[in-house]
Amino acid sequence: MTKEEKSQVIEKLTAELSDAKTFYLTDTAGLNAKDTSALRRACFKANIRLSVVKNTLLSRAMDASGKEFGDLKEVLKGNTSLMFSEIGNAPAKVIKDFRKKSEKPLLKGAYIEEAVFIGDDQIDALVAIKSKEELIGEIVTLLQSPAKNVISGLKSSSGNLAGILKTLSER
Repeated sequence: MTKEEKSQVIEKLTAELSDAKTFYLTDTAGLNAKDTSALRRACFKANIRLSVVKNTLLSRAMDASGKEFGDLKEVLKGNTSLMFSEIGNAPAKVIKDFRKKSEKPLLKGAYIEEAVFIGDDQIDALVAIKSKEELIGEIVTLLQSPAKNVISGLKSSSGNLAGILKTLSER
């Protein structure tokens, strides 16, 4: 790879890292062609972009991006694949599901909305993270619940309520 090609890759990675709210660093070394193809298909279905990068170029792009990546640079050893996603827990779900058939990919680290997760032991915590849409849905459900209870109570006992109000007005 020439210097120009390396600088172009670094510029591209820098732009991707600057724009990314979520990315995962994984180790896919040891996967055969069939498994690698299956992983790429699973990522595509989950709207995750998977790419293999050189550690030195990724490290330089991290420096150039202007973001704080904590200890993520320390895990840049061996084979590294980048998984970019709009949803914070989507790559973790793909990894966990894929591991039912294979030992890989291993999670090296993750960057989610300025939070850094290091190590493969974090996979369960990352799967449990809720997306913005899931949280909004839960909040809306919680807010609607009391109103629905009041309305259903009023509808079911409308005859009783009218009687109670009539009795109270007579007193």
